[in-house]
Amino acid sequence: MARLVVLGGGVAGHTAATFAADWLGKEHEVVVVTPNSKWNWIPSNIWVGVGGMTKEDVTFDLAPVYEKAGITYKQAKAVSLNPEGNGTTDKSFVTIEYTGQGKAGQSEEVTFDYLINATGPKLNFAATPGLGDANGLGEFTVSVCTADHADHAAHELTKIMDKMRKGERQKILIGTGHGMCTCQGAAFEYIFNVEHEIRKAGLRDMADIQWISNESFMGDFGMGGLHMKVGGYVVSSRIFTESLFAERGVNYITGAHVNKVEKGKVTYELLDGTTGEETFDFSMLIPPFAGVGLKAYNKAGEDITDTVFAPNGFMKVDADYTPKPYAEWKASDWPRTYQNPTFKNMFAAGIAFAPPHIISKPMKSPNGTVINPTPPRTGMPSGIMGKAVAHSVCDLIKKGPSAHLHEASMAEMGAACVASAGKGWLDGQAAAMTVYPVVPDFEKYPGTGRDTDYTFGEIGLAGHWIKHILHYLFIYKAKLKPFWKVIPE
Repeated sequence: MARLVVLGGGVAGHTAATFAADWLGKEHEVVVVTPNSKWNWIPSNIWVGVGGMTKEDVTFDLAPVYEKAGITYKQAKAVSLNPEGNGTTDKSFVTIEYTGQGKAGQSEEVTFDYLINATGPKLNFAATPGLGDANGLGEFTVSVCTADHADHAAHELTKIMDKMRKGERQKILIGTGHGMCTCQGAAFEYIFNVEHEIRKAGLRDMADIQWISNESFMGDFGMGGLHMKVGGYVVSSRIFTESLFAERGVNYITGAHVNKVEKGKVTYELLDGTTGEETFDFSMLIPPFAGVGLKAYNKAGEDITDTVFAPNGFMKVDADYTPKPYAEWKASDWPRTYQNPTFKNMFAAGIAFAPPHIISKPMKSPNGTVINPTPPRTGMPSGIMGKAVAHSVCDLIKKGPSAHLHEASMAEMGAACVASAGKGWLDGQAAAMTVYPVVPDFEKYPGTGRDTDYTFGEIGLAGHWIKHILHYLFIYKAKLKPFWKVIPE
Protein backbone atom coordinates (compact mmCIF):
# COMPACT_ATOMS: atom_id res chain seq x y z
CA MET A 1 0.00 0.00 0.00
CA ALA A 2 1.32 3.45 -0.97
CA ARG A 3 0.55 6.58 1.01
CA LEU A 4 -0.05 10.00 -0.55
CA VAL A 5 0.05 12.93 1.86
CA VAL A 6 -1.60 16.17 0.74
CA LEU A 7 -0.67 19.30 2.67
CA GLY A 8 -3.57 21.74 2.58
CA GLY A 9 -7.31 21.47 2.13
CA GLY A 10 -8.01 24.47 -0.07
CA VAL A 11 -8.98 24.41 -3.75
CA ALA A 12 -5.76 22.73 -4.98
CA GLY A 13 -5.34 20.35 -2.03
CA HIS A 14 -8.98 19.34 -1.74
CA THR A 15 -9.19 18.75 -5.50
CA ALA A 16 -6.00 16.66 -5.50
CA ALA A 17 -6.98 14.59 -2.46
CA THR A 18 -10.54 13.81 -3.50
CA PHE A 19 -9.62 12.79 -7.04
CA ALA A 20 -6.64 10.76 -5.82
CA ALA A 21 -8.80 8.92 -3.28
CA ASP A 22 -11.36 8.15 -5.98
CA TRP A 23 -8.74 6.93 -8.49
CA LEU A 24 -6.64 4.93 -6.01
CA GLY A 25 -9.49 3.28 -4.14
CA LYS A 26 -8.94 1.34 -0.92
CA GLU A 27 -5.69 -0.25 -2.10
CA HIS A 28 -3.76 2.91 -1.16
CA GLU A 29 -4.05 5.65 1.46
CA VAL A 30 -4.63 9.36 0.97
CA VAL A 31 -3.92 11.60 3.96
CA VAL A 32 -4.89 15.29 4.13
CA VAL A 33 -3.06 17.53 6.60
CA THR A 34 -4.69 20.93 7.03
CA PRO A 35 -4.94 23.23 10.07
CA ASN A 36 -8.54 24.05 9.20
CA SER A 37 -11.64 22.16 10.29
CA LYS A 38 -13.74 23.75 7.55
CA TRP A 39 -13.51 24.16 3.80
CA ASN A 40 -14.03 27.73 2.58
CA TRP A 41 -15.21 28.79 -0.87
CA ILE A 42 -13.00 31.89 -0.77
CA PRO A 43 -14.45 33.71 -3.84
CA SER A 44 -17.69 34.29 -1.92
CA ASN A 45 -15.97 35.82 1.12
CA ILE A 46 -16.45 39.24 -0.45
CA TRP A 47 -20.23 38.72 -0.08
CA VAL A 48 -19.79 37.74 3.55
CA GLY A 49 -17.80 40.95 3.97
CA VAL A 50 -20.81 43.10 3.04
CA GLY A 51 -23.41 41.02 4.87
CA GLY A 52 -24.78 39.42 1.70
CA MET A 53 -23.94 35.93 2.99
CA THR A 54 -22.97 34.44 6.34
CA LYS A 55 -19.74 32.59 6.98
CA GLU A 56 -21.85 29.42 7.30
CA ASP A 57 -22.94 29.96 3.68
CA VAL A 58 -19.35 29.73 2.42
CA THR A 59 -17.92 26.94 4.63
CA PHE A 60 -18.59 23.34 5.59
CA ASP A 61 -16.98 20.76 7.90
CA LEU A 62 -14.21 18.73 6.29
CA ALA A 63 -14.26 15.68 8.58
CA PRO A 64 -17.49 14.06 7.32
CA VAL A 65 -16.54 14.67 3.66
CA TYR A 66 -13.14 13.03 4.09
CA GLU A 67 -14.66 10.17 6.04
CA LYS A 68 -17.08 9.53 3.18
CA ALA A 69 -14.22 9.64 0.67
CA GLY A 70 -12.03 7.26 2.68
CA ILE A 71 -9.41 9.98 3.25
CA THR A 72 -7.42 10.10 6.49
CA TYR A 73 -7.85 13.62 7.87
CA LYS A 74 -5.42 15.27 10.24
CA GLN A 75 -6.31 18.74 11.47
CA ALA A 76 -2.75 19.93 11.78
CA LYS A 77 -0.16 22.19 10.20
CA ALA A 78 2.94 20.88 8.48
CA VAL A 79 6.15 22.00 10.16
CA SER A 80 9.01 20.33 8.27
CA LEU A 81 9.86 17.83 5.54
CA ASN A 82 12.42 15.02 5.64
CA PRO A 83 12.27 13.72 2.05
CA GLU A 84 15.24 11.37 2.61
CA GLY A 85 14.09 10.16 6.00
CA ASN A 86 16.62 10.42 8.83
CA GLY A 87 19.13 8.27 10.66
CA THR A 88 16.33 6.09 12.02
CA THR A 89 14.32 5.51 8.84
CA ASP A 90 14.82 5.78 5.10
CA LYS A 91 11.15 6.62 4.64
CA SER A 92 10.19 10.18 3.62
CA PHE A 93 8.17 11.92 6.29
CA VAL A 94 6.54 15.21 7.22
CA THR A 95 6.42 16.50 10.77
CA ILE A 96 3.04 17.95 11.68
CA GLU A 97 1.62 19.78 14.68
CA TYR A 98 -2.05 19.27 15.47
CA THR A 99 -4.37 22.27 15.72
CA GLY A 100 -7.56 20.32 16.50
CA GLN A 101 -9.16 16.90 16.93
CA GLY A 102 -8.38 17.03 20.65
CA LYS A 103 -4.64 16.88 19.96
CA ALA A 104 -3.78 20.58 19.70
CA GLY A 105 -0.05 21.14 20.17
CA GLN A 106 0.91 17.48 19.71
CA SER A 107 3.48 16.60 17.06
CA GLU A 108 3.60 13.57 14.77
CA GLU A 109 5.82 12.27 11.98
CA VAL A 110 3.73 11.11 9.02
CA THR A 111 5.56 8.98 6.46
CA PHE A 112 4.74 9.24 2.78
CA ASP A 113 5.52 7.65 -0.55
CA TYR A 114 4.33 10.77 -2.37
CA LEU A 115 3.54 14.27 -1.16
CA ILE A 116 1.56 17.13 -2.70
CA ASN A 117 2.27 20.52 -1.17
CA ALA A 118 -0.92 22.57 -1.50
CA THR A 119 -0.56 24.61 1.67
CA GLY A 120 -1.53 27.85 -0.03
CA PRO A 121 -0.03 31.09 1.29
CA LYS A 122 0.84 32.58 4.61
CA LEU A 123 -1.15 35.80 4.85
CA ASN A 124 1.82 38.03 5.55
CA PHE A 125 0.12 40.87 7.44
CA ALA A 126 3.36 41.54 9.32
CA ALA A 127 5.05 42.75 6.10
CA THR A 128 3.30 46.12 6.56
CA PRO A 129 3.38 47.64 10.06
CA GLY A 130 -0.14 48.10 11.39
CA LEU A 131 -1.84 46.01 8.70
CA GLY A 132 -2.88 43.18 11.01
CA ASP A 133 -1.87 40.65 13.60
CA ALA A 134 -1.03 36.99 12.99
CA ASN A 135 -4.74 36.22 12.74
CA GLY A 136 -5.36 39.00 10.25
CA LEU A 137 -7.69 40.92 12.52
CA GLY A 138 -6.10 44.33 12.23
CA GLU A 139 -6.61 47.04 14.78
CA PHE A 140 -7.09 49.61 12.03
CA THR A 141 -8.17 47.65 8.92
CA VAL A 142 -10.26 44.62 8.00
CA SER A 143 -9.72 41.67 5.64
CA VAL A 144 -11.80 39.26 3.53
CA CYS A 145 -9.11 36.59 3.17
CA THR A 146 -10.96 34.08 5.36
CA ALA A 147 -14.61 33.61 6.29
CA ASP A 148 -13.92 34.85 9.84
CA HIS A 149 -12.10 37.90 8.49
CA ALA A 150 -15.01 38.66 6.17
CA ASP A 151 -17.56 38.25 8.96
CA HIS A 152 -15.60 40.78 11.02
CA ALA A 153 -15.45 43.13 8.02
CA ALA A 154 -19.25 43.01 7.63
CA HIS A 155 -19.76 44.07 11.26
CA GLU A 156 -17.31 46.97 10.86
CA LEU A 157 -18.99 48.04 7.62
CA THR A 158 -22.36 48.10 9.39
CA LYS A 159 -20.92 50.51 11.96
CA ILE A 160 -19.77 53.06 9.40
CA MET A 161 -23.05 52.81 7.50
CA ASP A 162 -24.83 53.59 10.76
CA LYS A 163 -22.66 56.68 11.07
CA MET A 164 -23.65 57.72 7.54
CA ARG A 165 -27.29 57.41 8.52
CA LYS A 166 -26.58 59.84 11.36
CA GLY A 167 -25.17 62.36 8.88
CA GLU A 168 -21.45 61.60 9.34
CA ARG A 169 -19.58 61.48 6.04
CA GLN A 170 -17.24 58.46 5.84
CA LYS A 171 -14.03 57.78 3.91
CA ILE A 172 -13.52 54.21 2.63
CA LEU A 173 -10.14 52.89 1.47
CA ILE A 174 -9.85 49.48 -0.20
CA GLY A 175 -7.04 47.81 -2.13
CA THR A 176 -3.64 46.24 -1.50
CA GLY A 177 -1.60 46.70 1.66
CA HIS A 178 1.91 46.21 0.28
CA GLY A 179 3.94 46.74 -2.89
CA MET A 180 4.17 42.99 -3.63
CA CYS A 181 0.58 41.90 -3.12
CA THR A 182 -1.41 39.55 -5.29
CA CYS A 183 -5.21 39.05 -5.26
CA GLN A 184 -6.09 42.53 -6.54
CA GLY A 185 -9.22 40.80 -7.85
CA ALA A 186 -10.58 40.16 -4.33
CA ALA A 187 -10.09 43.81 -3.41
CA PHE A 188 -11.62 44.85 -6.75
CA GLU A 189 -14.73 42.79 -6.02
CA TYR A 190 -14.97 44.03 -2.46
CA ILE A 191 -14.76 47.74 -3.25
CA PHE A 192 -17.63 47.50 -5.73
CA ASN A 193 -19.74 45.35 -3.43
CA VAL A 194 -19.23 47.93 -0.66
CA GLU A 195 -20.16 50.72 -3.07
CA HIS A 196 -23.21 48.74 -4.21
CA GLU A 197 -24.46 48.18 -0.65
CA ILE A 198 -23.98 51.82 0.30
CA ARG A 199 -25.78 52.98 -2.83
CA LYS A 200 -28.59 50.47 -2.27
CA ALA A 201 -29.01 51.86 1.26
CA GLY A 202 -29.39 55.39 -0.14
CA LEU A 203 -26.15 56.56 1.47
CA ARG A 204 -23.86 56.96 -1.53
CA ASP A 205 -23.64 60.74 -1.15
CA MET A 206 -22.26 60.24 2.37
CA ALA A 207 -19.28 58.11 1.28
CA ASP A 208 -15.96 58.93 -0.37
CA ILE A 209 -14.57 55.67 -1.78
CA GLN A 210 -10.89 55.34 -2.67
CA TRP A 211 -8.94 52.50 -4.32
CA ILE A 212 -5.22 52.00 -3.72
CA SER A 213 -3.20 49.34 -5.54
CA ASN A 214 0.34 48.20 -6.28
CA GLU A 215 -0.58 47.70 -9.96
CA SER A 216 1.31 50.05 -12.25
CA PHE A 217 -1.93 50.62 -14.15
CA MET A 218 -5.59 49.82 -13.64
CA GLY A 219 -6.53 46.34 -14.82
CA ASP A 220 -3.07 44.81 -14.46
CA PHE A 221 -4.37 42.20 -11.96
CA GLY A 222 -0.92 40.62 -11.69
CA MET A 223 -1.20 39.35 -15.27
CA GLY A 224 0.40 42.30 -17.01
CA GLY A 225 -3.07 43.41 -18.07
CA LEU A 226 -4.76 41.94 -21.10
CA HIS A 227 -6.59 42.73 -24.29
CA MET A 228 -10.02 41.19 -24.62
CA LYS A 229 -13.08 41.27 -26.79
CA VAL A 230 -15.92 43.34 -25.35
CA GLY A 231 -19.02 43.78 -27.51
CA GLY A 232 -17.10 42.64 -30.57
CA TYR A 233 -14.23 45.11 -30.06
CA VAL A 234 -10.78 44.37 -28.63
CA VAL A 235 -10.13 46.66 -25.66
CA SER A 236 -7.52 46.74 -22.92
CA SER A 237 -8.33 45.71 -19.37
CA ARG A 238 -7.18 49.20 -18.38
CA ILE A 239 -10.02 50.85 -20.30
CA PHE A 240 -12.46 48.19 -19.08
CA THR A 241 -11.49 48.76 -15.45
CA GLU A 242 -11.14 52.53 -15.50
CA SER A 243 -14.58 52.89 -17.08
CA LEU A 244 -16.15 50.92 -14.22
CA PHE A 245 -14.40 53.06 -11.62
CA ALA A 246 -15.57 56.22 -13.40
CA GLU A 247 -19.13 54.91 -13.65
CA ARG A 248 -19.25 54.19 -9.89
CA GLY A 249 -17.49 57.40 -8.87
CA VAL A 250 -14.55 55.62 -7.24
CA ASN A 251 -11.17 57.36 -7.21
CA TYR A 252 -7.96 55.38 -7.55
CA ILE A 253 -4.24 55.44 -6.78
CA THR A 254 -1.99 52.97 -8.62
CA GLY A 255 1.67 52.01 -8.33
CA ALA A 256 1.49 52.34 -4.56
CA HIS A 257 3.40 50.50 -1.83
CA VAL A 258 1.57 50.92 1.47
CA ASN A 259 4.40 50.98 4.02
CA LYS A 260 2.52 51.78 7.23
CA VAL A 261 -1.01 51.65 8.59
CA GLU A 262 -2.11 53.74 11.55
CA LYS A 263 -5.47 54.63 13.02
CA GLY A 264 -7.38 56.28 10.20
CA LYS A 265 -4.33 56.72 7.98
CA VAL A 266 -1.97 54.91 5.62
CA THR A 267 1.34 56.16 4.26
CA TYR A 268 2.57 54.99 0.87
CA GLU A 269 5.34 55.32 -1.70
CA LEU A 270 4.62 55.60 -5.43
CA LEU A 271 6.58 54.25 -8.38
CA ASP A 272 7.96 57.74 -9.07
CA GLY A 273 9.50 57.79 -5.59
CA THR A 274 7.12 60.31 -4.07
CA THR A 275 5.25 59.57 -0.86
CA GLY A 276 1.77 60.33 0.34
CA GLU A 277 -0.89 59.75 2.94
CA GLU A 278 -4.49 58.64 2.66
CA THR A 279 -7.02 58.87 5.47
CA PHE A 280 -9.92 56.51 6.07
CA ASP A 281 -12.77 55.65 8.41
CA PHE A 282 -13.03 52.09 7.06
CA SER A 283 -10.33 50.19 5.22
CA MET A 284 -9.84 46.72 3.74
CA LEU A 285 -6.33 46.09 2.46
CA ILE A 286 -5.22 42.71 1.08
CA PRO A 287 -1.93 41.48 2.62
CA PRO A 288 1.00 40.09 0.62
CA PHE A 289 1.47 36.31 0.40
CA ALA A 290 4.45 34.24 1.47
CA GLY A 291 5.17 30.55 1.84
CA VAL A 292 3.91 29.00 5.06
CA GLY A 293 7.44 28.56 6.40
CA LEU A 294 8.02 24.83 5.94
CA LYS A 295 11.56 23.69 6.66
CA ALA A 296 13.36 20.78 4.96
CA TYR A 297 16.13 18.52 6.24
CA ASN A 298 18.31 15.84 4.69
CA LYS A 299 19.08 12.44 6.16
CA ALA A 300 21.92 13.86 8.23
CA GLY A 301 19.60 16.44 9.76
CA GLU A 302 21.13 19.32 7.81
CA ASP A 303 18.88 22.17 6.70
CA ILE A 304 18.11 21.91 2.96
CA THR A 305 15.24 24.39 2.94
CA ASP A 306 16.99 26.48 0.27
CA THR A 307 17.19 23.39 -1.96
CA VAL A 308 13.50 22.56 -1.73
CA PHE A 309 11.99 26.04 -1.42
CA ALA A 310 12.52 29.40 -3.10
CA PRO A 311 13.43 32.42 -0.92
CA ASN A 312 9.73 33.39 -0.72
CA GLY A 313 8.94 30.04 0.92
CA PHE A 314 7.15 28.46 -2.02
CA MET A 315 8.24 25.02 -3.26
CA LYS A 316 10.52 24.74 -6.28
CA VAL A 317 9.08 22.75 -9.17
CA ASP A 318 9.99 22.07 -12.82
CA ALA A 319 10.25 25.75 -13.73
CA ASP A 320 13.24 27.62 -15.17
CA TYR A 321 14.46 29.67 -12.19
CA THR A 322 17.52 30.99 -14.02
CA PRO A 323 17.77 34.75 -13.37
CA LYS A 324 17.24 36.60 -16.64
CA PRO A 325 16.19 40.08 -17.80
CA TYR A 326 12.49 40.82 -18.32
CA ALA A 327 12.97 40.92 -22.10
CA GLU A 328 14.12 37.28 -22.02
CA TRP A 329 11.21 35.89 -19.97
CA LYS A 330 9.32 33.21 -21.86
CA ALA A 331 6.14 31.21 -21.41
CA SER A 332 8.31 28.10 -21.43
CA ASP A 333 9.90 29.21 -18.13
CA TRP A 334 6.71 28.16 -16.35
CA PRO A 335 6.29 24.66 -14.84
CA ARG A 336 4.35 21.91 -16.55
CA THR A 337 4.26 18.97 -14.08
CA TYR A 338 4.89 20.73 -10.72
CA GLN A 339 7.32 18.00 -9.64
CA ASN A 340 10.14 19.04 -7.31
CA PRO A 341 13.39 18.75 -9.31
CA THR A 342 15.39 17.31 -6.38
CA PHE A 343 12.91 14.94 -4.77
CA LYS A 344 10.77 13.29 -7.41
CA ASN A 345 8.14 12.06 -4.92
CA MET A 346 7.12 15.63 -4.02
CA PHE A 347 4.90 17.97 -6.00
CA ALA A 348 3.36 21.40 -5.39
CA ALA A 349 0.11 22.88 -6.67
CA GLY A 350 -1.82 26.12 -6.46
CA ILE A 351 -0.24 29.01 -4.60
CA ALA A 352 2.27 26.62 -2.96
CA PHE A 353 4.52 26.34 -6.04
CA ALA A 354 7.23 28.93 -6.68
CA PRO A 355 6.72 30.81 -9.97
CA PRO A 356 9.85 31.37 -12.06
CA HIS A 357 9.15 35.11 -12.13
CA ILE A 358 6.23 37.49 -11.97
CA ILE A 359 3.92 37.97 -14.97
CA SER A 360 3.61 41.75 -14.87
CA LYS A 361 6.58 43.91 -15.82
CA PRO A 362 8.91 44.28 -12.81
CA MET A 363 8.82 47.76 -11.31
CA LYS A 364 10.86 49.63 -8.69
CA SER A 365 10.70 53.16 -7.39
CA PRO A 366 13.84 55.33 -7.63
CA ASN A 367 14.36 54.43 -3.97
CA GLY A 368 14.66 50.74 -4.86
CA THR A 369 11.24 49.76 -3.47
CA VAL A 370 9.71 46.88 -5.42
CA ILE A 371 6.14 47.79 -6.42
CA ASN A 372 4.51 45.20 -8.64
CA PRO A 373 1.83 42.51 -8.34
CA THR A 374 2.90 38.92 -7.82
CA PRO A 375 1.30 36.23 -10.02
CA PRO A 376 -2.25 35.03 -9.27
CA ARG A 377 -2.44 31.23 -8.88
CA THR A 378 -5.85 30.88 -7.27
CA GLY A 379 -9.29 29.61 -8.25
CA MET A 380 -9.60 27.75 -11.53
CA PRO A 381 -5.83 27.36 -12.16
CA SER A 382 -5.39 25.90 -8.65
CA GLY A 383 -8.09 23.31 -9.29
CA ILE A 384 -6.64 22.34 -12.68
CA MET A 385 -3.15 21.99 -11.19
CA GLY A 386 -4.43 19.96 -8.23
CA LYS A 387 -6.21 17.50 -10.50
CA ALA A 388 -3.23 17.15 -12.87
CA VAL A 389 -0.77 16.54 -10.04
CA ALA A 390 -3.12 13.99 -8.44
CA HIS A 391 -3.33 12.22 -11.80
CA SER A 392 0.47 12.09 -12.02
CA VAL A 393 0.86 10.69 -8.51
CA CYS A 394 -1.82 8.05 -9.07
CA ASP A 395 -0.10 6.92 -12.26
CA LEU A 396 3.27 6.79 -10.48
CA ILE A 397 1.75 4.61 -7.76
CA LYS A 398 -0.05 2.28 -10.16
CA LYS A 399 2.42 2.14 -13.06
CA GLY A 400 5.76 2.81 -11.42
CA PRO A 401 8.37 5.59 -11.61
CA SER A 402 8.44 5.62 -15.41
CA ALA A 403 4.79 6.69 -15.63
CA HIS A 404 3.97 9.72 -17.74
CA LEU A 405 3.45 12.92 -15.73
CA HIS A 406 0.37 14.98 -16.53
CA GLU A 407 0.83 18.62 -17.48
CA ALA A 408 -1.02 21.83 -16.63
CA SER A 409 1.16 24.77 -17.64
CA MET A 410 -0.31 28.18 -16.86
CA ALA A 411 1.22 29.27 -20.17
CA GLU A 412 -1.12 26.84 -21.97
CA MET A 413 -4.08 27.13 -19.62
CA GLY A 414 -7.17 29.26 -19.98
CA ALA A 415 -9.02 30.59 -16.96
CA ALA A 416 -12.45 32.03 -16.36
CA CYS A 417 -13.13 34.64 -13.72
CA VAL A 418 -16.42 36.14 -12.58
CA ALA A 419 -15.74 39.29 -10.56
CA SER A 420 -18.71 40.55 -8.59
CA ALA A 421 -19.50 44.25 -8.72
CA GLY A 422 -22.55 44.05 -6.44
CA LYS A 423 -24.90 41.36 -5.17
CA GLY A 424 -28.58 41.27 -6.06
CA TRP A 425 -30.84 39.11 -8.21
CA LEU A 426 -32.24 42.12 -10.04
CA ASP A 427 -29.63 44.83 -9.48
CA GLY A 428 -26.42 42.81 -9.14
CA GLN A 429 -23.52 43.05 -11.54
CA ALA A 430 -20.41 41.01 -12.29
CA ALA A 431 -17.63 41.13 -14.84
CA ALA A 432 -17.34 37.72 -16.51
CA MET A 433 -13.94 37.28 -18.14
CA THR A 434 -11.94 34.51 -19.77
CA VAL A 435 -8.17 34.65 -20.30
CA TYR A 436 -6.14 32.40 -22.60
CA PRO A 437 -3.44 31.71 -21.71
CA VAL A 438 -3.01 32.90 -18.12
CA VAL A 439 0.71 33.48 -18.64
CA PRO A 440 1.12 35.46 -21.87
CA ASP A 441 3.05 33.85 -24.71
CA PHE A 442 4.39 36.65 -26.91
CA GLU A 443 6.08 34.22 -29.27
CA LYS A 444 2.81 32.47 -30.08
CA TYR A 445 0.59 35.58 -29.83
CA PRO A 446 2.72 38.59 -30.83
CA GLY A 447 1.60 41.94 -29.50
CA THR A 448 -0.97 40.92 -26.90
CA GLY A 449 0.53 37.65 -25.66
CA ARG A 450 -2.93 36.08 -25.63
CA ASP A 451 -5.50 34.73 -28.06
CA THR A 452 -8.15 37.44 -28.30
CA ASP A 453 -10.64 34.93 -29.70
CA TYR A 454 -10.63 33.24 -26.29
CA THR A 455 -9.97 36.29 -24.10
CA PHE A 456 -13.12 38.29 -23.64
CA GLY A 457 -15.27 39.99 -21.03
CA GLU A 458 -18.72 41.35 -20.38
CA ILE A 459 -20.26 43.04 -17.35
CA GLY A 460 -23.87 42.94 -16.29
CA LEU A 461 -26.62 41.21 -14.34
CA ALA A 462 -26.11 37.89 -16.13
CA GLY A 463 -22.55 37.78 -14.77
CA HIS A 464 -23.90 38.07 -11.24
CA TRP A 465 -26.28 35.15 -11.81
CA ILE A 466 -23.37 33.08 -13.10
CA LYS A 467 -21.24 33.85 -10.03
CA HIS A 468 -24.14 33.04 -7.70
CA ILE A 469 -24.76 29.70 -9.44
CA LEU A 470 -21.04 28.88 -9.35
CA HIS A 471 -21.02 29.47 -5.60
CA TYR A 472 -23.50 26.63 -5.05
CA LEU A 473 -22.04 24.46 -7.82
CA PHE A 474 -18.51 24.42 -6.42
CA ILE A 475 -19.62 23.86 -2.84
CA TYR A 476 -21.72 20.96 -4.14
CA LYS A 477 -18.63 19.59 -5.93
CA ALA A 478 -16.38 20.05 -2.89
CA LYS A 479 -18.88 18.12 -0.73
CA LEU A 480 -18.55 15.21 -3.20
CA LYS A 481 -22.26 15.13 -3.95
CA PRO A 482 -23.53 12.86 -6.76
CA PHE A 483 -21.79 13.46 -10.11
CA TRP A 484 -19.24 15.82 -8.48
CA LYS A 485 -16.53 14.57 -10.82
CA VAL A 486 -18.27 15.85 -13.94
CA ILE A 487 -18.24 19.45 -12.69
CA PRO A 488 -15.14 21.09 -14.21
CA GLU A 489 -12.48 22.80 -12.15
